[in-house]
Amino acid sequence: MSLELFNQLEQKVTDTVEALEMMKLENEELRDENATLKQEREEWERRLNGLLSKFESSDTGSNA
Repeated sequence: MSLELFNQLEQKVTDTVEALEMMKLENEELRDENATLKQEREEWERRLNGLLSKFESSDTGSNA
């Protein structure tokens, strides 16, 4: 194998490793963002269920 081909291969391997590292970082950021969004959604669901419960209790109280 010529030195030029070996250099090209080495560069491609280096580029690939760097790309994989960047993807790992991006993946971790997306996981964190996803966890935050899940927490926000759970909070919205909890608040919405609280509001629905208030409507249901006021509806039942006025029908009784």
